[in-house]
Amino acid sequence: MSDTADETASSEPRRAQKARLVTGSIPRLMVTQTAPLIVGVAAIMSVGIIDAYFIGQLGADALAAVAFIFPVTTALSSLGVGVMAGISSVVSRALGKGNMDHARGLAAMGIGVAAGLGLVLAAALFIWRLPLFELMQAQDTLLPLIDAYMRPYAMFYPLQLLMMGANGALRGQGLARHSMAILITFAVVNWLLDPVLINGAFGMAGFGIAGAAYASIGGFASAMAMGLVLLARSRVGLSVSALRHAGLGDALALARVTGPAAFSNSINPIGLSVLTGFLAAEGQAAVAGFGAAGRLQSFAVVPLLGLSGAIGAIVGQNWGAGCHGRVRHAAMLAAGFCVAYGTAVGLALFLARGALARLFTDDPAVIAALTDYVEIGVWGYGGYGLLIASNGALNAVDHAGLALLQSLLRVLAIMVPVAWILQSAWGADAVYTAELAANVVGGAIAAGAAYWVLVRKRRGAAGQSGS
Repeated sequence: MSDTADETASSEPRRAQKARLVTGSIPRLMVTQTAPLIVGVAAIMSVGIIDAYFIGQLGADALAAVAFIFPVTTALSSLGVGVMAGISSVVSRALGKGNMDHARGLAAMGIGVAAGLGLVLAAALFIWRLPLFELMQAQDTLLPLIDAYMRPYAMFYPLQLLMMGANGALRGQGLARHSMAILITFAVVNWLLDPVLINGAFGMAGFGIAGAAYASIGGFASAMAMGLVLLARSRVGLSVSALRHAGLGDALALARVTGPAAFSNSINPIGLSVLTGFLAAEGQAAVAGFGAAGRLQSFAVVPLLGLSGAIGAIVGQNWGAGCHGRVRHAAMLAAGFCVAYGTAVGLALFLARGALARLFTDDPAVIAALTDYVEIGVWGYGGYGLLIASNGALNAVDHAGLALLQSLLRVLAIMVPVAWILQSAWGADAVYTAELAANVVGGAIAAGAAYWVLVRKRRGAAGQSGS
């Protein structure tokens, strides 16, 4: 029996009219869905590097402040990615089943959830912004800089979630190029505003570190507007009247994926926040070096992030259509790419570690800290890729709880304990080793979980039904 033997010939033409990804070559679909997302994610990740470059010109204190800010904003962005994953999951499965009206209702409901959640989180972040960073052991001298950034960021955070919500509805349709356009819009606006708002230009004084927040807000607003327009013009569309095609059960289905996916995506940045707290005991240079290394890492794993975004739509539509052989094929290709690319990019960063460190700063202590991180941390990127690709696939097939569990195990059972146990003897290297161990072991756990759900469990169910 072939990998696609479980596809039903009579239903495939009807479903293909609604779902873009249930027919055609899986390798080709993997490329056409992933490539635009790689470009889009690269654009959005480049914003962090450009922020670090211009903020680095403000001095070591500003760079250290960003090292504390970065894990928090990444966690908040990851919550948005979870919302996006949830909307993409339910929309893609509805389209795979050939139910366009249902997909429309789910998209409208998802946008409403994104808006409401954004308002709640914005209020919480604004109220508790300083206690949060005090808990992270940020020095008193850095708190005014941190506050200058976080106040405007918190107030306009809902724009980011609305951008992500629209993106999720487009990804669920397999419209990867539309998703790319949204992310590029955010990045380009941010690129243009960063030097002007941070350092000043055209006779206008800059806002310092707060200028980076203002630039991001401008990017979020522009990208949100584009996302909502593109969604309204897509086949699924966007209208309040579409909500009549979605009910309480759909809201629960959306929450069942969105909630765990949001927390699953935010677990890694939370873990990095804890590691930053450990590093605070090693000195400000270690914190600044780790912050710069985090931005470098974010850019290096862009293809893995692009793949994790693309795999959800492919798996979701084919799972909804009952094409489980195609799901398994896509999962195996994704796993092979994660291991191969992660190893290759880790080696490249290791060989270029000195030159890359000098791009961020000329402070010898910070350069040394960043170089030490690269020598240890980069060898786990393949495992990290396996984790996020597995999460993307599990979210798509309504196993978001399992994805959350493996993310929690990676951070709470591996990353934090290893750093805590080794720090007294190894210092900063203990933190870098903890991240490496979390990626390698966590990736192995994630690969096993994906295999169990997408291959073994499905084959077992097929065997029972055929017996």
